[in-house]
Amino acid sequence: MSTSDAAPVALIVHAHPEPHSFSTAQMTTAAQALREAGYRVDVLDLYSEAWAPTLAREDFAPVEGHFKPQAEQMRAVREGTLDATVQAHLDRLLAADLLVLSFPMWWFSLPAILKGWVDRVFAMGAVFGGDYGLFRDAALVGKRAMLLFTTGGPSEMFQPGVFGSMDDFLFHIRRGMLEFVGYQVLDPVITYGPAHLTDRERAAALETVRESIALVAANHPRSRDASLA
Repeated sequence: MSTSDAAPVALIVHAHPEPHSFSTAQMTTAAQALREAGYRVDVLDLYSEAWAPTLAREDFAPVEGHFKPQAEQMRAVREGTLDATVQAHLDRLLAADLLVLSFPMWWFSLPAILKGWVDRVFAMGAVFGGDYGLFRDAALVGKRAMLLFTTGGPSEMFQPGVFGSMDDFLFHIRRGMLEFVGYQVLDPVITYGPAHLTDRERAAALETVRESIALVAANHPRSRDASLA
């Protein structure tokens, strides 16, 4: 099978400490929808893997004097000495056509374990910088990324005069992390306040997730190309 005919790959990076949470059910629903659409789905469950989120000098070869994390990332990428676990995650990231960050929104942002994954795996020299630039010149141009998450409060709270616009809270993730390394960022899939929903409403929310992810899969560039063949 040629590369153009190969099934697209989705990497879901999941960050919730409770395997029976709605957030985990939402991730599982998304993964199944992608598989049904013909994707190969790779799931990284950061809590179950006991991912260490801290970017630290111990990740790198001994450094004399001032420790500059991004300079050390560049050196490790160039010399092939990245931490073995980080390298394995980076390889899985680079192999994916679609990145899905799955998480509960905590303090209007990513959980620390997921932010730490970005800190360590979005290594300078591998996905930006070095031989690559930023944004449209970064390494992940041509790939897509999206956010799949839950909130504690209802949608009515995310508006000016209350919490503020959801777009404002997501800007640093969308622009400062994902677009920064070249991704085309898709609309987020959000379930607002699942803890306050009835069982029937949660079931309906999962169906909405399934439909939203199926639409993302159907709009994959390879899917469109195949339909024109």
